[in-house]
Amino acid sequence: MVIKDGDKVKIHYKGTLDDGTVFDSSEGRDPLEFEVGSKQVIPGFEKAVKGMKKGDKNTFKIDCKDAYGEPNPSMIQKIPRDKLPADQEPKAGMMVGIGLPNGQQMPAKITEVNDKEITLDVNHPLAGKNLTFEIELVSVN
Repeated sequence: MVIKDGDKVKIHYKGTLDDGTVFDSSEGRDPLEFEVGSKQVIPGFEKAVKGMKKGDKNTFKIDCKDAYGEPNPSMIQKIPRDKLPADQEPKAGMMVGIGLPNGQQMPAKITEVNDKEITLDVNHPLAGKNLTFEIELVSVN
């Protein structure tokens, strides 16, 4: 059975950056399960799965535009330093959570700190990065 939209698949995978750094893997965990065509995974990943069959293995590269996109300059914000709790000492490279109006938290990376303000980058950590995946299609329903 060749994979098409609507199929539920289970896939073992390993994702690496151009420098070989592993950013995610299903090793030691259950396989990733999703419905093809439902936009539960990044577009390039879904596209690569279509046409595969159970037991197939594939290695493919996804350009950043088909993954998490290019970094968006409007997603870099400066906030007054006094907006952070007094007991927190912000440092470049730290990850913090930003409260959203709906009560959820959005992760942000502190990229710069000075006496008056903190620069936060809320772009996805993989924005602007090309991704390589090694996958094995474990099952199809």
